[in-house]
Amino acid sequence: MSTPSGSGPSPSAPSTSFAPDSLVLNRKLPLWYQVSQSLRASILGRTPHDPLRLPTEEQLAGHYGVSVLTMRQALKELEEEGLITRHRRRGTFIEPHVVRTAPVRLLGSVDAIVAQQSGMRGELLAHGSGPVPAGFADCFPDLAEVATYHRLRREAETGEPTNHARNWVRPELAARIDPDDLARLPMTKVLRDVVGVAIGRITDTVEARLADPETARLLGVPLLSPILHYTGVTRDPAGRVLDVAVIHYRGDRFSFSVTLDAT
Repeated sequence: MSTPSGSGPSPSAPSTSFAPDSLVLNRKLPLWYQVSQSLRASILGRTPHDPLRLPTEEQLAGHYGVSVLTMRQALKELEEEGLITRHRRRGTFIEPHVVRTAPVRLLGSVDAIVAQQSGMRGELLAHGSGPVPAGFADCFPDLAEVATYHRLRREAETGEPTNHARNWVRPELAARIDPDDLARLPMTKVLRDVVGVAIGRITDTVEARLADPETARLLGVPLLSPILHYTGVTRDPAGRVLDVAVIHYRGDRFSFSVTLDAT
């Protein structure tokens, strides 16, 4: 797990408060956005036994190494999405039962990718090994075979299918992956936080497509209904491809959003 970015010790939160993951900040991206996406991933990945109360603004700001003003902006984003509610004098609380239409947001942050994929219950449909797909031959020029994973993900609260994903992973990394982890964690988080791989860059492509027979069956939607077709290529800091993911999202449950930061 990554370490907090703050230079000093973070204020300790009460034991009854939810404990979010840590975050290494990228100073080239808006801090409030990175914090909101990291906290969003932590909230959506929480277990039913975790507390619903969040630490105070000051404690969260210390945890992430940002100003209280930045933290307040990040919390406002999550409140507008319906993930949290804020009560004067009582504190800020996670909303556990809200079913959301989640945006697929691309802003160059690994934590944004993790947040996008969190909050869903996974089912590993199949895994094994096979030839490198022709369309991704350029991604794995040194390999004849890759490890393969096929997963169906459902909304945690309702059990409704929301997307199905295929991953092609380098065999030496797959040997260190516990399939049980993929039932509760996104592949990106497993590679980064469980396997301990350094991730340098993720390249995302999102297209509008029509549901083929397999996708329509798995997601419970009519044949040829609109879906979002996502391709993500994950590389290490040296540029070597670690994982290629293809995810089909239900078009009635996800929207596509890109934020461009003027610098």
